Amino acid sequence: MKLGSEGRAGLLIVGVFLLVVYMPLPEAREISYLMNAFWESLHLVQWYAREHVVLCLVPAFFIAGAIAVFISQGAVLKYLGVGANKFLAYGVASMSGGILAVCSCTVLPLFAGIYKMGAGLGPAATFLYAGPAVNVLAIVLTAQVLGFEMGVARAVGAVVFSVVIGLVMHFVFRKEELEKAKTLAQMPETAVTRPLWQNALYFGSLIVVLVFANWGSPGEASGLWYAVFSAKWIVTGLAAIALGVMLVVWLGVVWWHITVVAMSVVLFAVVLPDMPTAAFAVGIFGLSVVASLREGEMKNWLGSSWGYAKQMLPLLLFGVLLAGALLGRPGHEGLVPSAWVAAAVGGNSIQANFFASFAGAFMYFATLTEVPILQGLLGAGMGKGPALALLLAGPALSLPNMLVIRSVMGTKKTVVFVSLTVLMATISGILFGMLSG
Repeated sequence: MKLGSEGRAGLLIVGVFLLVVYMPLPEAREISYLMNAFWESLHLVQWYAREHVVLCLVPAFFIAGAIAVFISQGAVLKYLGVGANKFLAYGVASMSGGILAVCSCTVLPLFAGIYKMGAGLGPAATFLYAGPAVNVLAIVLTAQVLGFEMGVARAVGAVVFSVVIGLVMHFVFRKEELEKAKTLAQMPETAVTRPLWQNALYFGSLIVVLVFANWGSPGEASGLWYAVFSAKWIVTGLAAIALGVMLVVWLGVVWWHITVVAMSVVLFAVVLPDMPTAAFAVGIFGLSVVASLREGEMKNWLGSSWGYAKQMLPLLLFGVLLAGALLGRPGHEGLVPSAWVAAAVGGNSIQANFFASFAGAFMYFATLTEVPILQGLLGAGMGKGPALALLLAGPALSLPNMLVIRSVMGTKKTVVFVSLTVLMATISGILFGMLSG
């Protein structure tokens, strides 16, 4: 990685991140809507930076970079390409959310990674929707808080949606997909540098780190999910140790480099036990330094991960600022008063379901936060149909998410993807509202 322009860009991004995280923001705001919107945009982006960048996005960037460097294009084409077995491709893509449990922004680097490596538009779109939507913990929480029927409807709807959206995307852009398949078929196959089982273990450790570092509290201090939550940092640490061993044994990283990084992480964890994000950030920084010191795959991995970060972070920052200004945070007003939203989603009319789908598509929901938000809206008179519509559209889309999707696959495909999501969520909400009375 260059020290000149790349180094300056890196310092700029880190500087902006630190400014956003530590800037003092007043709790008391001006009465005017414009000033409320201004402060809400800053509050939301600060919350997003503190809660999601280090633990969610940065690991996702490293996984996306690893896809580009360690996974052969032939493997992507075999399982997710245009000519791949449709049942296998869409089955794997639609079940991804049950494993990843990520939000609509964290899934973006992973989507970009497989799409740029040659995955068909259909399976890639299925993965893009299913990543945040088919979240087992979120579905279980939905059933517990909002009712069993709502939980089942969300689970079935999310899986079916993901496949249907992928198939429709493939059909609409089938000519482009065929041209893409022909182009990729003419490219020479990349050499396989290590066995599949090694890559599986390598990516497995990265995914475990991503999933467990972000494992949210289930809300009840008992049961299986709470037990997993209580052990999240132990599991994350074990996965990180396994990753370090693999880096040394399979990628030739100097063992004492990894040891220094590990000891630094432990030191921060001991000194700052209530700030696990600090220790996590030290680990990420150490891994970046170690990767930069070794030529070949490690340095390419860092460079590819950095490329995704450069592309996506500015768009996400702008999108979160805009979403905060328009819609605020839960319990806080932006330019659009929450009372308007609650009044517009009562009953089970076409307008109510469409508004819930449309509004949900532009709002940003961190993983699991959609459930308490909907609980409040249902208490304010929201209909069950619009509630399901928002559950199916909201977690999979957001304004920041749309901006990044457009940078990856273009305006036309993004408009079709968003329109399909809103349309299907609206139809599902109407049907569920009719069946649930």
